[in-house]
Amino acid sequence: MDRRTFLRNSALGGSAAAASGLAAPAYAQGNRTLTLVTTWGRGLAGVHDSAQYCADKITALTDGALTVDLKAAGELVGAFEVFDAVTAGQADMYHAADYYFTGQHPAYQFFTSLPFGMTSQELHNWYYHRGGQGLHDELGQIFGLKSFLAGNTGAQAGGWFQKEINGPEDFQGLRMRAPGQSGEVFAKLGASVQNIPGAEVYQALSSGALDAVDWIGPWADEAAGFQEITKFYYTASAGEPGPGISLATNRTVFEELSPAHQQVIEQVSAAANSWTLALFVANNAAALGRLQQAGVRTLTFPDPVWDALGAASQEVYQEYMGDPLYKKIFDSYQTSMASSAQWIEMSEQAYSRQRDRILQM
Repeated sequence: MDRRTFLRNSALGGSAAAASGLAAPAYAQGNRTLTLVTTWGRGLAGVHDSAQYCADKITALTDGALTVDLKAAGELVGAFEVFDAVTAGQADMYHAADYYFTGQHPAYQFFTSLPFGMTSQELHNWYYHRGGQGLHDELGQIFGLKSFLAGNTGAQAGGWFQKEINGPEDFQGLRMRAPGQSGEVFAKLGASVQNIPGAEVYQALSSGALDAVDWIGPWADEAAGFQEITKFYYTASAGEPGPGISLATNRTVFEELSPAHQQVIEQVSAAANSWTLALFVANNAAALGRLQQAGVRTLTFPDPVWDALGAASQEVYQEYMGDPLYKKIFDSYQTSMASSAQWIEMSEQAYSRQRDRILQM
């Protein structure tokens, strides 16, 4: 595939481009190195791979005219310092889950995952076809960023717990790692919530500093080693049904690039979005089987817990509705989710139930 063909691809066609072994001729303009900082420790399964994919593809597609130098968490700045590093010009780009930055603006939550929010498919529908990408850009302009979705983990697990959760009261006093507004939901049930970088989560759980952790899903969680500490694993998450990951560039830096280079960043982000989602989903089932063989108990929260989490989520939403941009994005997000969910339930989900029944899957 040549560069012109790749740059004509739509956002949703990016995954096909990613799979085909992209190549591009050299650009005429001078070479430039872009420093990419991430919230991920080097080697963290899936999320670091996604950041590395973006760095490698941008470099390859520009034939080195743009060379992306990836700095994992702690190598240039701390995991949760990447947003400020890019807005201040200390680094050129970040790769992160935007809900880490709700302290900068609560609307960043929407571009990762809202409690009781969108699945990965529903997020992509909204982002690429129902106005989400434009709203991401509107939010980024406030902070001097040009942002794109550039990864997705698929449905995440509910987390690892040192004890079984039988009712909402079991969250009372629980020391728990949960990011963004998902953490605020658990706090309303009485949990003592912390948000710590992924590279530090294993130590916090093993030392007893935490009683529960929300990380990603079977493949990434197995690689992190949580099964060595506890055997209680909840496999469905109310807070993260399809979290997105973002690639954000300092807006001044982005605008200095040629239109062709700007398109490379945008289209590589779209390709990374599909590639990363497939990476997680392709690896999760086998990892879950290994975890179960190792004695991990796979559990689901009982209905009273789901009900309590749902009620708490509604309270959290309302606390931010006084911010006009948050409300604007919330309304767009909810409208798109309702529209997508209706058709998916009547078509894909109905088919899957019948397929699994007939094939006894």
